[in-house]
Amino acid sequence: MRRLGYQLTVLVALMLSATAVFAQNGKLKIKVTPKQADVFVDGKANPQGHNTISLPSGKHTVTVVNYGYKSQSQDVNIDAGKTTDLNVTLEQYGGTVPGPYGDVEFKGDPRAAVLSNGTTPAYFVGHVDEFNWDWIWHQNLLLPAGTHHITVTLQGKDLWTGDVNVQPGKKVIVNINKNTQRTVNWSRGEKLKGPLPRFKAGIASATVAVAPVTGSFSASPTDINCGQTSTLTWQSGETAGANISNIGDVDPSGSHSVSPHQTTTYDFNASGPGGMYKSSSTVNVNTKVDASISLNPTEVHYRKIGDKVITQDSSTLTWQTSNADNINIDPIGKVEASGNQTVKAEPTDTSEVPQGQPARTIDENKTYTLNATNVCGGSATQTASLHIVGSVEPIPTVTLQSVFFPTAYPTPRNPTVGLVKSQQLSLSDLAAGFKKYLEYDPDAKLSIEAYADIRGSRPYNQDLTERRVERAKQYLIDQGVPADKIETAAYGKDRPIPKSDVKDLEANNPQKAPRERARRPTAMWYAYNRRADIVLLPSGKKSTQYFPNAADDSGLIWQVPSPALRKVEADQ
Repeated sequence: MRRLGYQLTVLVALMLSATAVFAQNGKLKIKVTPKQADVFVDGKANPQGHNTISLPSGKHTVTVVNYGYKSQSQDVNIDAGKTTDLNVTLEQYGGTVPGPYGDVEFKGDPRAAVLSNGTTPAYFVGHVDEFNWDWIWHQNLLLPAGTHHITVTLQGKDLWTGDVNVQPGKKVIVNINKNTQRTVNWSRGEKLKGPLPRFKAGIASATVAVAPVTGSFSASPTDINCGQTSTLTWQSGETAGANISNIGDVDPSGSHSVSPHQTTTYDFNASGPGGMYKSSSTVNVNTKVDASISLNPTEVHYRKIGDKVITQDSSTLTWQTSNADNINIDPIGKVEASGNQTVKAEPTDTSEVPQGQPARTIDENKTYTLNATNVCGGSATQTASLHIVGSVEPIPTVTLQSVFFPTAYPTPRNPTVGLVKSQQLSLSDLAAGFKKYLEYDPDAKLSIEAYADIRGSRPYNQDLTERRVERAKQYLIDQGVPADKIETAAYGKDRPIPKSDVKDLEANNPQKAPRERARRPTAMWYAYNRRADIVLLPSGKKSTQYFPNAADDSGLIWQVPSPALRKVEADQ
């Protein structure tokens, strides 16, 4: 008794559970035209002829298909415990299918749907019931010659799947239950040349003639450089689905731009109930990068004096690349694919050389390296070398030494006499240094300021100092100093150096005076005032005023009386 009670309890629970589930379902009552059309709900084929379908409440996708007709698909909301009506009329599309054909006959569940070369509703060709008899009434699935992958399915379950080799004028009999197939002669098929309509059905007959899939596929251009594009163009007919390798699913016909980074073969596959169309096209990618770089001229000069660059030549750097998308020049940086740029002579070390130190010679090479790459992995490296020659020099030394004249020289009758050898040498050193200095400071000038001792009248001494300044100026001009770089001033007997200053100058003079001269301060005072001072402009640096006691002709310059003309001329 206890066991019987337990069994009754379980039975009641199962009944209540089934009732609860049923209460959550609704019904879809669908009417289709043509009546042979199949209904797929959420991708699953329903039994043919079952026009009322129990479905869980909620949204479902309903697709109605029949070969030779345009399929329809729509979302339907099912309410629990309610029936939803749906009427679907498919539109037939015209055209006939040419032969030859082969026939496929099925033995198995007549309600099952037959799909050719795919598993979605688009590959539906009919039901087993339409292709299982060919005697008094003709029920034929006519497929183009070739191998077709057939799927027989019902309510989401595949009853049979396999490849069927269809031959013109022959029949393949597929036994679904026994999982066998055999090819037999088909006398009627040998005479059936077509063309035939895609779908034809009678009271107990049905003929479905499936058209072969056709297509074309090409790439243009087939040869490109890296970064360029090629256009894939395709067309297909009788197609349910199409894809291109490296791209994915595509429309049955269309075009698509591609820019591969390496040589790539694109495979186009179009499938439909009538078979497959396959084609390939290769896009050849040139990944090679061409590059060149040059300098003109290849040698440039650089010269620096002190803190000023005197000479800095330039060169034109020119480069050319092709099939590259990333171009860099070291040490310039990123540049356009082709171009030119002015580069200057820029030595590694341009620091100043201290005055008095020897010049630093420049002789070095500067390398410009061009690196060009593309996203396809191509690369090229080229170099160009710039030879830089020159020097970095200290600021030239301008030796400023006052020039001294013998008493009363130059004379009015002999205005060019009186600049003795030692003083000529002093002016020669000045001229050599100043000419170099002009390279550093082109605006520099020399000012010559002439004086006389206090003896003689003011007019006499004024004329005398003018002759002295002109003689010194002309000598500098003769040494190559431009005349416009020399200013003059003649002060006559004005502005004499005081005796006390002369005493200090002599005390510091590196060339000590002989004892007999040192004992005659007035004569030394006279000698110091028979001079011309040199001033470097615009710096204002003035010549040292030490008397040249060590010069061979210093006695001639120092003596108080005016020396004889022949002695002065002999010392010129």
